Amino acid sequence: MCQQETRWTTVTTHVRGATRRQVPEKSETGPNTIKNKMANLTENSNHTTQEWSCATRRYGIDEKILIVVLNILLSTAAFFGNILIIAALQTISTSLHLPTRLLFRCLAVTDLCVGLTAQPLLVSYLMSPENSKRCYYLRILFYTIGGYFSAVSCLTLAVISIDRLLALSFGARYRQVVTLRRVRLIVGVCWFCCGSVVVVFIYSEHVAQAFTSLILLLCVAASSFCYTKIYLTLRHQQNQVEVFVQRGRTTKGGTPLNIARYKKTVSSALWVQMTFVACYLPFGIAVTIFAITGLSTPSFDFAWDVSLSFLMLNSSLNPFLYCWKMKEVRQAVKNTIKRSTAGHVK
Repeated sequence: MCQQETRWTTVTTHVRGATRRQVPEKSETGPNTIKNKMANLTENSNHTTQEWSCATRRYGIDEKILIVVLNILLSTAAFFGNILIIAALQTISTSLHLPTRLLFRCLAVTDLCVGLTAQPLLVSYLMSPENSKRCYYLRILFYTIGGYFSAVSCLTLAVISIDRLLALSFGARYRQVVTLRRVRLIVGVCWFCCGSVVVVFIYSEHVAQAFTSLILLLCVAASSFCYTKIYLTLRHQQNQVEVFVQRGRTTKGGTPLNIARYKKTVSSALWVQMTFVACYLPFGIAVTIFAITGLSTPSFDFAWDVSLSFLMLNSSLNPFLYCWKMKEVRQAVKNTIKRSTAGHVK
């Protein structure tokens, strides 16, 4: 009667839905297997079979195609939109405050990296064979490299909202308080903090998920507070303008206040805030739910990828929401497109 040998190794989990494990291998020993064991003596001493456990989502193929096509389109939009903004920021005049320009440039660079890394990695992961080495490593790369740039973009958006609130609150003192050196330091801290989360992710997935959910929710809360404050302040100023107009009064400088300008500014602030919350809050909630409950179902997998796509959608919208509304940037982008078109025509 043949005997069976079973060898076990540990199971190591790295990322949500992806594990690399060595599974038990059963080998029979007896008169009929002695030749095989002698022929494979070097392998049989400590031989184990390695299995790459990586599920590429359990929802339907139609939903997967939708996610893939959506991210391909968003990646293309993020690439071209942010390339134009980066080129425009290099050519505009110095009337744009240097620290503000640095924040916009940092945002455009991180959003460009999201379009070049995060979204292609997500598409490649979803299209990779299930339980393969390629699937396993693509997933790790997506959650580390792609997650890193997405987190930096999120933090930069929060810093920009704080910068806009300071510009409104300090008025003439703004340029003295918000200096280029201080903004560079803040940008460096943002990149370092996100890099630290990536390092933590390598050693502990659950701790990194807790940090990620905390960062996302804090960024949404900070941005919501800043833009709510901006809205209330501008609304108060608008009411004052209406009172001044009714009384036929003007500002101290003698120039009538522009009600339409205030309405446009308030409307822009509301659009920025609603877009930011709509793009980032769903993923923050999804990460929090998974970190607490470990939920893993086909419907939750689909909701997870939809929330990821919404998060990365923000990188395609940022060039329009934060830069396109600025007259100088808009004109610089038009000039860049004209020069590029003229060069191709020649």
